[in-house]
Amino acid sequence: MLIDTPQFGKKHRLHERIIESVMFLFALFSMLITVGIVVILTRESFLFFSDPKVNLVGFLTGRDWQPMIDQFGFLPLLNATFTTSIIAMLLGIPVGLFVAIYLAEYANDRMRGILKPTLEVLAGIPTIVYGYFALTFMTPLLRSLFGQSRVEIYNTASAGLVIGILVLPMIATMAEDAISSVPKELRLAAYALGGTKIETTFKVVTPAALSGLSATFLLALSRAIGETMVVALAAGAGPKLTANPFKAAETITGYIVRISGGDVSYNSVDYNSIFALGLVLFLITFTLNLVSRKVSTIFHQEYE
Repeated sequence: MLIDTPQFGKKHRLHERIIESVMFLFALFSMLITVGIVVILTRESFLFFSDPKVNLVGFLTGRDWQPMIDQFGFLPLLNATFTTSIIAMLLGIPVGLFVAIYLAEYANDRMRGILKPTLEVLAGIPTIVYGYFALTFMTPLLRSLFGQSRVEIYNTASAGLVIGILVLPMIATMAEDAISSVPKELRLAAYALGGTKIETTFKVVTPAALSGLSATFLLALSRAIGETMVVALAAGAGPKLTANPFKAAETITGYIVRISGGDVSYNSVDYNSIFALGLVLFLITFTLNLVSRKVSTIFHQEYE
């Protein structure tokens, strides 16, 4: 007597294939957009660097950026960009981390229901509003604290502080997710060994979430470096190589906004310079993303 054995295997359903194909096309579309951006930036940057007036070494090491008089050293723009970004991180990282710790470890449902929507509102405010906030509130505040003679109306300090507020919701949300993903058993083990709430939070939970936290901080830094409207309105409109955050200085994104919206003729060296600077920004943020993934891999921990 023959017995039919069941046939096990993957069943191909038409609607599943269609859904899979659509998702693949969307993923491919996002890759093509990225490739297109890189191609455009590279092509237009080549036009800038192929100009006889431009020298790559001078571009990377020069201390003066005045394309109209053939000075193409981008260090002043890079310096202002990193100044505002570092100031933003000095505010955004500690505040965002402590907000995340409070939401994940200490807040009850009522407080979490109040704070989470507030953070979402901050994340939804247009960046140009943050720029005017920096110009009309943060700068007068700094001038009242440190003196009007020391703090210029346009300065990188106020822009950096407001960028820190801008990235705060992202840091708090992603850091909370990283902290909340730590298994409950680690907390219970720490309590069983006599650890207090604060000892458990800062000596057990936070180190266990270091992989997600480090990636969060690097992504927030990328976001701060690429911020445009805040620095365009509040940081200043003249390239200046200075370490004083109370002085006006133009960032890379601020310069791109000013030139792209100005009266510079198309295909001139001034116009092509914005693509070279855009390529530099792309390489910086791309490198930070790679570092973020590498750091996450180094500190990654798996729990059973």
